[in-house]
Amino acid sequence: MKKLNVFTKISFVLLWMGVFSCKNTDDNPNPDSNNSDENQVTIDTTYDPTYPDRAATIGFFLNNWQAKEFVLPSNVKPYEGTSGDADVTVTVNMNDVVTKVSKYVYGNNSNTWMGQMVDQPKLLQYIKDLSPHIIRAPGGSISDIYFWNELSAPPSDAPAQLLDGDGNEVPGDYWFGKNTADWTLSIDHYYQVLQQTNSEGIITVNYAYARYGTGSHPVQTAAHLAAEWVRYDNGRTKYWEVGNENNGNWEAGYRIDVSNNQDGQPEIITGKLYGKHFKVFADSMRAAASEIGSTIYIGAQLLDEPGEAWQTATDKNWNEGVLTEAGETADYFVTHDYFTDYYTDASPKEILSTGVTVPEDIMDYFDDLFSEYSIKPKPIALTEWNIFSEGSQQMVSDIAGIHAAIVLGELIQNKFGEASRWDLANGWDDGNDQGMFNNGDEPDAPKWNPRPAFYYMYYFQKTFGDRMVASSVDGSSDILCYASSFGKGEAAGLVLINTGKTVEKVRINIQHFSAGNHFYWYSLQGGSGKFSRKVLVNGQGTQGVSGGPLNYATLPAHKTKYDQGIFLTVEPKSVIYINVPK
Repeated sequence: MKKLNVFTKISFVLLWMGVFSCKNTDDNPNPDSNNSDENQVTIDTTYDPTYPDRAATIGFFLNNWQAKEFVLPSNVKPYEGTSGDADVTVTVNMNDVVTKVSKYVYGNNSNTWMGQMVDQPKLLQYIKDLSPHIIRAPGGSISDIYFWNELSAPPSDAPAQLLDGDGNEVPGDYWFGKNTADWTLSIDHYYQVLQQTNSEGIITVNYAYARYGTGSHPVQTAAHLAAEWVRYDNGRTKYWEVGNENNGNWEAGYRIDVSNNQDGQPEIITGKLYGKHFKVFADSMRAAASEIGSTIYIGAQLLDEPGEAWQTATDKNWNEGVLTEAGETADYFVTHDYFTDYYTDASPKEILSTGVTVPEDIMDYFDDLFSEYSIKPKPIALTEWNIFSEGSQQMVSDIAGIHAAIVLGELIQNKFGEASRWDLANGWDDGNDQGMFNNGDEPDAPKWNPRPAFYYMYYFQKTFGDRMVASSVDGSSDILCYASSFGKGEAAGLVLINTGKTVEKVRINIQHFSAGNHFYWYSLQGGSGKFSRKVLVNGQGTQGVSGGPLNYATLPAHKTKYDQGIFLTVEPKSVIYINVPK
């Protein structure tokens, strides 16, 4: 249902920014002291971590997990520490491992209207630096009108006219994987993008063709087309989905002209019908994978919002039908969520709160579903996520970036196997643009200019380790912390977020870890206004109308003395990314 046009800054004596002032006085003769007497705590440095079993909801997405190596920043800028009384205490327990981190939660979506991409070196470098690990194709709803092996025309059994959700005839408007025109993305160039950005693919095959195809055996024909893609792929892609949001009345195939159908399908799709068809697709695709000696995993669609007032009968009965028909056949389950209410002018508080609550709600709901239908839990992939909020340029703002940081932390915390943010580039639409990069239509901004969300996701992965560890916050509901450890290089990686409107004084105590003499950090905060299109990183920004510093890869990390803990003055609506090496 995509439109085609469609916290923490730390003040460590940042006098030069004019944001916070903390001068040394006779009462605080040691500028490197992080602690007052009242804040002294006992730190247990005994490191003996415990590891939980692999969560079923992550499953095979951890099969190629590797320990992540921490490397000291090559470019640093020393900053003196601060002292004082903390109102908020964060405690990190490095011995309590929550989960190993699936690298696939950092994914993103490509689409067929981005252009060929391979001739755009700036964009490719940005994506490579972002390191999403997995990029989905061919692009949301287009997946169900996409013929990967055609140049300019669909098969003869694909009708020129389709039906919309209300039964009106509309043009098929099909897309083609062999089209090499500069305004679209061909399937071969998609594969090249994956190779050049060190990414893997996750591919959505055209399920709706099984519905609107006019041949004598439309389901088998569509399943064969999907299997032929698996053969053509030749082992490059492990993860596949059957269809995109096919429950939705906005999707091709939701309603079909039964007079053109030859196998007795109903006018409107149901979850039970999709489940039956899914098994046909899965059989064909697995047979193809076996022929080429490849192992693939095939995902089926579920909805994560039960019983909403806006839902159709198809929506309300979708999960029951899919699970009873194909719950045992699917390798994993796919869902989408856009967190905020549909195209409402939501406030920063509303947006950020959804980042905390929605991932847990999704997992709780699926746990209940699996129990109700006696389905063994399987990996969960959130293959599209973003915010729906519009009207104040929320989607291209620093708040969208902070939201992205929260979502990443919560996806890991709640043990998702895979997640792909929507999307790499989209359409400006007066700032109602979910794209991470400017597709060339944002006024006064260079093409492919990274938006704030890029920076928040880039620094998250740059500083976060391969295992999430337990952390707790006392003293403020506005402060969030996501903590991790590195399997190589022996370091802690922390993400500290202030979602509130006021400055918070925070002390971080890291237990069961022998910290070294210094810690390193990057502070991200938006510019002026409720929704800023700019972001500052350690005080550095951009002279342009949007985005952040383009020297992000070499921008100096702040370096501060570690003294039995960390004391931070945390600015509103900001994120701090911290590394503490041993």
